[in-house]
Amino acid sequence: MKDRVTAKDVAREAGVTAATVSYVLNGKSTVSISEETQERVWKAVKKLGYVPNQAAKTLSSSRGEGRSKSNLIGVVIPQTEDGKKFMFRNPFYGEFLSALEYGTRLEGYHLLISGVNADQKYIEIAKNRSLDGIVILGMYPSDEIQDYKKSGIPTVMVDCYCDHDHYFHSVRTDDCYGGYLATEYLIKNGHRRIAFVSGEIKEIGVSYMRYLGYKDALEEYGIPFDEKLIINGTINYEFGIEAANRIMKSNLDITAVFSTADIVAVGMVKGFRKEGVKIPEDISIIGFDDVYDSIICDPSITTVRQNIEMKGAAVAELIVSAAKNPKCPKKQIIIPIEIVERESVRRL
Repeated sequence: MKDRVTAKDVAREAGVTAATVSYVLNGKSTVSISEETQERVWKAVKKLGYVPNQAAKTLSSSRGEGRSKSNLIGVVIPQTEDGKKFMFRNPFYGEFLSALEYGTRLEGYHLLISGVNADQKYIEIAKNRSLDGIVILGMYPSDEIQDYKKSGIPTVMVDCYCDHDHYFHSVRTDDCYGGYLATEYLIKNGHRRIAFVSGEIKEIGVSYMRYLGYKDALEEYGIPFDEKLIINGTINYEFGIEAANRIMKSNLDITAVFSTADIVAVGMVKGFRKEGVKIPEDISIIGFDDVYDSIICDPSITTVRQNIEMKGAAVAELIVSAAKNPKCPKKQIIIPIEIVERESVRRL
């Protein structure tokens, strides 16, 4: 039994050539086809339940116009640890992708989302699928950046510090300033023994920039930097619980924590609670992102808000504009940040 109806089947049913079927379905204005022939083709399509092959349409478009038109935008989230399924465990991604998907869908584009392991090259996927644009989240400097440059596919870098703004559009938060704001807020509330809890600190990455902001605030207020107060792991809820346990066992007289992600801060609240430690009476916590989890947590988390919905919408507007006009001037957008006061920090 045949699994799929093809254009040849439609052509046979309609009594025309496969080329004529292609011309009718793709609306080729340069080819003159009688209304009677077009009607036969469409009746055959309906009768057989034919669904055009999108990949074939894309290939045909690329041959005829010099550039593919797939109406697909690829979203790349590089995996920093092989085998991990961290992509959606951080609610930041869900909120960001929701805004991005909505903005692109309104313009007739669809998202193709993929995590990429450290040993994989996404650019080959992008070429094979004839993507109209690519959005890359949190990419570190690598040789693969050269591949994106050469591909000619419009690209928007999100939360990347790769210093290639003249090649790519970019959208990010001022993470260094955000790290400074969070630490300064704790200092102004009387805290001096402040732990820094984050994911892996890689140079020229988001965590690294927030780490620099943390150190800048300590220096400005005359507080000595202590390497023992730096706790690294994976950005998820479970690591927050682990970090709380490590702090409890450290005997470092920590009174406050700056967590570089709200989801980790929420995990820390759980971890401290298991040990009978009260937030903020015994220890204060400030997060970063302002995801929904920080609001519904008990106590709710004081945090550095980056407007995630605004970030997703800005990326959507940029990538759609670039997909429609690959030669449009490169833009760099910085999303504003602010402190949102809730219940997890107390004044000493």
